Amino acid sequence: MVTRPPTTVGLGYARRMTESRSAFVLGARNLGGSIAGDLVQAGFRVAAVARSADSLERVRGLGALALEADATDSAQLTRAVKEAEAAHGPASLFVNAISAARPTGDGPWGGGPVAEAGVEGVRQWCAPVAEQCALFLQVAATALREAGGGGGTIVQVTGGSARRAMPGRGAWAAGAAATRALVHAAAQELREEDIHVALLIVDATIASPKTADRTVGTPERNLIRESDVAAAVRYLAGQEVRGLTHELVVTPAGDRWLP
Repeated sequence: MVTRPPTTVGLGYARRMTESRSAFVLGARNLGGSIAGDLVQAGFRVAAVARSADSLERVRGLGALALEADATDSAQLTRAVKEAEAAHGPASLFVNAISAARPTGDGPWGGGPVAEAGVEGVRQWCAPVAEQCALFLQVAATALREAGGGGGTIVQVTGGSARRAMPGRGAWAAGAAATRALVHAAAQELREEDIHVALLIVDATIASPKTADRTVGTPERNLIRESDVAAAVRYLAGQEVRGLTHELVVTPAGDRWLP
């Protein structure tokens, strides 16, 4: 673990966040696109990773650099980071707003009852989520370190399943809980390097084209807006090293809050 004299701790981080307004966002469809667009409006030079042609086109429309890559592939993700650095300079902010690929087939969403899912059923819903988070943290931390030790911010977005499991969705919740544990560990490991790692838990359904069919009739106050999540990302990115939030939970005003 890196140690520094008390008089210098945080100075590199502060300098980095004022001089390098460059962000790297995983995801461009729906939430990821909204986060990328919000950061562009805030003055960041933004690169966003996606796979589909329509998502990449949306990135370009937002005024961001569109990079085609598979966020579950280490080589592709590392290449995308290098391409972003070549265009915008080293990033000071990394955001992971994607959901890991979910199993195909006719099984229940979330894996179904634990007693009936089988080991492979649990693995298919849990492992991809945890593995993709671990890869994101590793690539982001490596990029920030290689940029010269000036600190930076890493934000992992996840859902309310990171806080509690629901019947029939234990396997999915296990992946989200693993994400929470990985982020918490990385936050402790990287603090002394002035790298701020934060988990942003969106404990709600997000209003978007992706959820439109299952939120018909739901009061607006019971849903989180994508802009609310984007604002939370900006808040985390704007914190200075002397006061850091490592876990932030966003909930809708009209829904019941569960501690």
